[in-house]
Amino acid sequence: MKILVLGSGGREHALAWKLARSPGVSVFAAPGNPGIAKVGTCLPVVAGASYLEIAEAIGADLTVVGPEAPLVAGVVDAFRAHGRKIVGPDRRAAQLEGSKVFAKNFFAQSNISTAEFVTVENETDARKALDRFGFPVVLKADGLAAGKGVIVAHDRNTAEAALGTLKGRLVIEEFLRGEEVSFIALCDGRDVVPLAPTQDHKAVFDGDTGPNTGGMGAYCDGAILTEAQTREILDGVIYPTVEAMRFTGFLYAGLMMTAAGPKVLEFNVRLGDPETQPLMHRMASDFLPALMAAASGELAGVKLEWRSGPSVCVVLASGGYPGAYETGKAIREIDAAEATGATVFHAGTRMGAAGLETAGGRVLGVTAAGDDLAGAIDGAYEAVRRVAFEGMHYRTDIGRKGLERYNRKTVGT
Repeated sequence: MKILVLGSGGREHALAWKLARSPGVSVFAAPGNPGIAKVGTCLPVVAGASYLEIAEAIGADLTVVGPEAPLVAGVVDAFRAHGRKIVGPDRRAAQLEGSKVFAKNFFAQSNISTAEFVTVENETDARKALDRFGFPVVLKADGLAAGKGVIVAHDRNTAEAALGTLKGRLVIEEFLRGEEVSFIALCDGRDVVPLAPTQDHKAVFDGDTGPNTGGMGAYCDGAILTEAQTREILDGVIYPTVEAMRFTGFLYAGLMMTAAGPKVLEFNVRLGDPETQPLMHRMASDFLPALMAAASGELAGVKLEWRSGPSVCVVLASGGYPGAYETGKAIREIDAAEATGATVFHAGTRMGAAGLETAGGRVLGVTAAGDDLAGAIDGAYEAVRRVAFEGMHYRTDIGRKGLERYNRKTVGT
């Protein structure tokens, strides 16, 4: 069976790595990356050619879409019009990520709990709206922004400075307090298979400080949510969305677990990055049957199994990221990192004249498992310390808040 993965980042490497373990599967990726090339075949994306043409050329039995841009552009609609199996939402449902305004209006119409908000069309209206919520306040660009179109302003000066960066239509909303959780479900338009809960770390520096990024690390641990919380999210967020939108593919709810219950911060319409790395690392099931069932509308009764121990992913970033950064820096000692038992997923790499080198802001996702969260954190950072490239930086506290929360519960009992 031939499986095509669309994309070239850490999420896509993790997907390809997992699918390559399915019996009888050949993995292809367009365009892929050097990490994916070790488990499958990377196909160039030629200017003027479509993903559909690539899938037809190799006779792909299933295509899995990694990034959001092709989904918003309607790649799923094109594949279905030609009778090709694909995992993802159609163009209309993809607007849940493609437009923050569309998503917030959908939440309001569907009685899905979210932060109070206003939509503004220009900077003048935005300045007036700042007074509605006080500070901190959250400002969001309407369209796709690679995970970096959100600014949390703790005072008016910061908010007004942000207005010079976030151009066009904006959502301005109240700042929610609580524990942030990434909840992802695989959907077939009717039925849903929830994935294990994860927690992303968006800010660039330790302690959740500094500007937002595409994600500096994540961990996957069943202890993040209780069964009751999972049920509340499914009944109050996921199922209403799937029913209203006939949603297919991966529905990602970025949630704040507040004192009043879960509230939606945002929807994504694909697997998260870097959440996919610890998810695939921890998943015990063969993932292919679930993906085929989702693409065929046959998810009813499908379940996924998970290893008991958590997984942790630490992102290694280029110097200057999420601002301006240089590429072409030689990457050393990945083999030494993986010799510790970790898996190193490629996010922004390429093969240069002298070997593997950096090619993006987020370069690698070093991922490890453990019997418990402390062990997984230690394993990830042991591997991180083996890798080197000029300007490399990373957070040193991925998963630490979860560990502190677990320790508080233990003490409380």
